[in-house]
Amino acid sequence: MADNGGSSLGLESAPNARDLGGYKTADGRSVRPGLVLRTEALHQLTDADQARLRALGVRDVVDFRGAPEIAMSGEDLLPDGVSYHHLPVVAEDHDIYTLIAPLVTDPDPALQRQVLGDGRAEAIMVDLYRWFVSDAEAREPFARALHLVERAEKPVLFHCTAGKDRTGWLAALLLTALDVPRETILADYLLTNERQRSLADLFQGHGSPIDPALLAPLLDVRAPYLEAAFDQADKEHGSVEAYLTDVLGADPDRLRARLLA
Repeated sequence: MADNGGSSLGLESAPNARDLGGYKTADGRSVRPGLVLRTEALHQLTDADQARLRALGVRDVVDFRGAPEIAMSGEDLLPDGVSYHHLPVVAEDHDIYTLIAPLVTDPDPALQRQVLGDGRAEAIMVDLYRWFVSDAEAREPFARALHLVERAEKPVLFHCTAGKDRTGWLAALLLTALDVPRETILADYLLTNERQRSLADLFQGHGSPIDPALLAPLLDVRAPYLEAAFDQADKEHGSVEAYLTDVLGADPDRLRARLLA
C-alpha cells in the first residue's frame, strides 16, 4: 500500500481489518500506527483474533450496524475490557441489506433487473454516500465517533457490516482531518476491494438465484461513491474540512496532536 499505510491487522475472521497508521500527510508527517483501526463486523472473531485485539491494545469498538444487521449476522465477539459503542447509521430508505435480502431469494430475474439493473444499483450507492453527508441523523454517529477518537487514550476500532461504506466514510473523514492527500484517502478506500470477502459468493452459497453482476455495485467500493460524499460536503459547506469542523464538530488540531508522528 502507498505510504506504508493500510497494513492488515491479521485477523483470520476479518480479512478487511486494517490500520490507518503509516499514511503520509501533505506536510510529510505520518499517521501513527496502531491507534485507529478499521474492519468489517467482528461477530466471527476466533480466540486467536480476540488475542490479537488484546495485543493491539484496543479499548473502544464503534459499531455502525443497525439492529437488523446485528440480528442477522450476530453481535461482536470482543475481548473482556473493551468498551462497545453502538452508533447505528441506518435508515429504512438507505438500508442496502434490507434492499438486498428479498432479491437474493427471489428467483425472478426481471424483478432483480428492475431494482438493480441499468445503473440503478450504482445510483443507490451514490445516493447513500450523499445521504451520509446531508442527513442529520446519519451525521450524528459519525460526529460521535470522531469525538471518541479525539478523546481516546488507547486504540479505537470502528466497523460496519462489510467495513466498506460507513467505515470507509469515517476513515476518509479522519484522514482528511489529518491532512492526508485525497489520492491516498481514495487508495485506502479502494483497498477494501482487495481485502473483503466476496459477499456475492456468500449469497450464492445460500442458493441465491441473483446474478452476481447485479449485486457487484452494491458490494464493491468504487471511486464515484466516495467522491459523491466529498462533492456533497463541498456543495453544502464549501469544503470537507468545513464540514468536519462546522457540522460534525471535529477538532482537527486535537486529532493531529494525537494521531500524527
